[in-house]
Amino acid sequence: MFILPKYSEPDFSQLKGCPNAKFVPCPKDGVAPENFHAMSIYPEYFNVDGEWLLAEESRMDCVPVLEGGKILIKEFRNLKEGELVAVGRTEDGSDGIFLHEKAFVQAEESEQAFAFRQNRSRETAFSKDYDELYELLEHEKEHGKILWVMGPACAFDHDTRDSLSKLIKAGYMQALLTGNALATHDLEAGLFGTALGQNVYTQESVINGHYCHLDLINKAREAGSIENLINKYNIKDGIIKTCIEENVPIVLAGSIRDDGPLPPVYADVYEAQDAMRHEVRDATTIIALATTLHTIAVGNMTPSYRKRDGVLRPVYFYSVDVSEFPLNKLRDRGSLSSRTIVANVQDFVTQIAKRLVP
Repeated sequence: MFILPKYSEPDFSQLKGCPNAKFVPCPKDGVAPENFHAMSIYPEYFNVDGEWLLAEESRMDCVPVLEGGKILIKEFRNLKEGELVAVGRTEDGSDGIFLHEKAFVQAEESEQAFAFRQNRSRETAFSKDYDELYELLEHEKEHGKILWVMGPACAFDHDTRDSLSKLIKAGYMQALLTGNALATHDLEAGLFGTALGQNVYTQESVINGHYCHLDLINKAREAGSIENLINKYNIKDGIIKTCIEENVPIVLAGSIRDDGPLPPVYADVYEAQDAMRHEVRDATTIIALATTLHTIAVGNMTPSYRKRDGVLRPVYFYSVDVSEFPLNKLRDRGSLSSRTIVANVQDFVTQIAKRLVP
């Protein structure tokens, strides 16, 4: 049975004598004061009149603002002239700011000075990760919010689309963050039976298959919405269709390389970022599949903790890709609490579905 790790508060007795955090007004809209403090993925506390206030909702590389007796976290572009931003670059209390890195400490595992296969790679055995993920998802279905981030590879295979649809219907997805490509090729498969012109069953290219996704986009734009497209052409299956049927929010973030794009794709990058963060804000488990840029984007806006029902709990972040490069890049960009799995996403998804939705 899955049990959430308990949050362990800092020992504030060790922080006696620390000064109050200093807050300085923003000089103008969108500009933080000099020596501003930038947030991490970990819980951070700010000493305000002798009381250590936790930033209950955080985001890496944003700044803490004191407002109404609370610490709010804002992107630079959302700062307003006169708002009070914490300044100071230390995190040990000496600037009135304390970063709590070991908030969910588990029982200590034995460590050896020398041991093989300590890094996670294609040679890693991930069976334990799968077992933990099964239990986590069963728990989160009832007690959390499961958010999926997907690249277009998730739509290239019939079994993957079918497995994801089953997981959605069973309640294992509460939001989907993706781009124009995944939605396009999933709907293309629903209408033409192809993804990027290849049959989703046989992976064989069809004649003029390179037109299929363009025809799909054009039909969607003519229909005016994805919902109208599905109804007009009687699209019977797919990830996007199932999300719509199950009222699962979908955020399609645009890209400079997009074709079309589909009607609901966000063309403004900051509108897309706001829409993504809206869904990330209360997510407790995130599973990112085969998309480097979207994974890093979501990773950068996801803290290691979440306050839910008045209790602090960890946020679980899984990144899955057949290549080690994007997995390592995610951790290099600061998402240090992510769990990485080297796997073909088709195999990963079908295995998860077989276990959770037999």
